[in-house]
Amino acid sequence: MLVFGPVPSRRLGRSLGINNIPPKSCSYACLYCQLGPTPHKLDAPRDFYAPPRIAEEVARQVAKSRAQGEPIDYLTFVPDGEPTLDRQLGVAIDLLRPLEIPIAVITNASLLWLAEVRDAVGKADWVSLKVDSVDEATWKRINRPHSTLQLAEVLRGVQVFGSEYTGDLVTETMLIHGVNDAPAQLDAVAAFIASLQPRSAYLAVPTRPTAERGIHGPDEAAMTQAFQTFERHLPQVEYLIGYEGDAFVALGDVTDELLSIAAVHPLRESAMRSMLERAGAGWNVVERLMAEGKLVETEYQGERFYLRRFLHPEEQSR
Repeated sequence: MLVFGPVPSRRLGRSLGINNIPPKSCSYACLYCQLGPTPHKLDAPRDFYAPPRIAEEVARQVAKSRAQGEPIDYLTFVPDGEPTLDRQLGVAIDLLRPLEIPIAVITNASLLWLAEVRDAVGKADWVSLKVDSVDEATWKRINRPHSTLQLAEVLRGVQVFGSEYTGDLVTETMLIHGVNDAPAQLDAVAAFIASLQPRSAYLAVPTRPTAERGIHGPDEAAMTQAFQTFERHLPQVEYLIGYEGDAFVALGDVTDELLSIAAVHPLRESAMRSMLERAGAGWNVVERLMAEGKLVETEYQGERFYLRRFLHPEEQSR
């Protein structure tokens, strides 16, 4: 499925997710990625799903949502990888405009040095840019970019986009203990983000299982220090550290929609049970999917999560 939700979003209210990238196509392999490792990194946009197909599936899900009284605040490009790797992103956004729902793009910002990518992302109403570090060694350690990407070029692209974009611009900085949370690093990141003049700068920590074990955010004292550092540079700073809630819904086949959501948004056990209850289904659905190897159970910070398991290319060919 190319569409999932609507799901609760800590920034966007009720978001209908658009999965315009196959798993796991990304320009980064972040330490903290909730979707797991990135077996094959990409460094340039290409064609994936046809925009008319995306628009058709979104329209169908919007109609279902409206029929069931489920509100949608945003149509959000937040796929199994980096949305700007889709060469047809701008076309897809144009085709979604008749639905008259604001459109959001959540990007790692690594390809904004390309004018065509800036043009496509600029069509959205709300854009979130990832800026985890402005130090090259730290950037490579935390984001683990494609070998052809250069941090200076990436940051220039982000600045150009910030100067051109007229919609709602926000940034997100994921803080990892012992990696990018030193005071000097935070001050440099905050100063760079201030040059973009975003509506809000979000400080985040991992709240779901991460690609690498042992990855977690700073303690409360360090988070407070980070917040104060950002506030010295920026007028609007917010934490992105709370749980978004359990208000997940299945508008169609509960198995298909559960797997679609779990592919891009690992579900806490409480959220999974709530979703199944709303759909009139039982926990046996989860047990069956786990037995079939389609769903994986894991624990993170004392919470149990369920994630979609994707086959590696060598498994798919068997």
